Amino acid sequence: MHRGSSKGARGPSAAPGHLPLSASPTNTVRIRVELVRAGRSEWLEREVPAGTTIRALLHSVGRSAEGSVVFREEDPLPLDLPLLADDRLKVYSSFSGG
Repeated sequence: MHRGSSKGARGPSAAPGHLPLSASPTNTVRIRVELVRAGRSEWLEREVPAGTTIRALLHSVGRSAEGSVVFREEDPLPLDLPLLADDRLKVYSSFSGG
């Protein structure tokens, strides 16, 4: 059964000049990444919007998230962890080099 349009059920619209929360300026965080593979390491630095996940960061540096293990110092981190502050991460490739 059709319930009809919900257009008339909306509350008052926002005042002109006020942006919705989703459109507010984003804060950025600086992430220093050490990419380790085959005994070599390469350092990269990226500035990303706060809340970017480690998975998205890895994609931005050309790495497959599913083929990587990420550490902060000695602690392994989940790929869906949001990055909320400047950080330093170490990324190891978990693919075999065959």
